[in-house]
Amino acid sequence: QVQLVESGGGLVQAGGSLRLSCAASGTIFSINAMGWYRQAPGKQRELVAVITYGGFTHYADSVKGRFTISRDNAKNTVYLQMNSLKPEDTAVYYCNKALILPAQLFAWGQGTQVTVSS
Repeated sequence: QVQLVESGGGLVQAGGSLRLSCAASGTIFSINAMGWYRQAPGKQRELVAVITYGGFTHYADSVKGRFTISRDNAKNTVYLQMNSLKPEDTAVYYCNKALILPAQLFAWGQGTQVTVSS
């Protein structure tokens, strides 16, 4: 069973940057499109960035131009570089498969908290 471990979150001032990492056990990681999701208090989890196995990327409008997703298939790791952070980016961030049915998702990891102060 694949396990996902997110890290790199923290408290940052508006305009600052953070780099999140997601390490996945198991080589099945490399054949899947992967995504970063976030869930703010009282809101549903939303997909904010996707990267396919071949490196195609797609971003939610709310983060386009500020966030960059990347992956290292050899290390089974996906990253999210977040620049120009805004208070509305405050959320718990998770990684998981993307572009699939909900039933096909891996078990969710613990996530990493990102808090952006104004």
